[in-house]
Amino acid sequence: MGEAKRKTYTAAFKAKVGLEAIRGVKTVNQLGQEYGVHPMQVGQWKREIQDRAESLFATKRGPKKTDAPGDAEQLYSEIGRLKVELDWLKKKSGLSL
Repeated sequence: MGEAKRKTYTAAFKAKVGLEAIRGVKTVNQLGQEYGVHPMQVGQWKREIQDRAESLFATKRGPKKTDAPGDAEQLYSEIGRLKVELDWLKKKSGLSL
C-alpha cells in the first residue's frame, strides 16, 4: 500500500484563503471546496490571521530616536573637518568669498 503524502501549502495561499474566510462572502465549506482544503483547515487559518492581526500594528515605524552623546560629538567633528577642507579648497583655488 502506498503512503498518502501530506499536502503542504505556501504562506501566501494560506493568507489568501484565510482572508477570504474573514471577508465572509463565501462560507468556510464553500472555500474549502473551491480550494481543495478541508473546511476545518480554512477555519484554523482564519483564526490564525485574526489572532495575529494585532502584531502587524504593534511596532511603530519612523525615525528612531538616538540619545547617544557621541553622535553629536561625531557630527561636530565632521563639520569641523569639512570646514577646514572648504577653507583649504578656497585658498588653493584663489576664490575669496
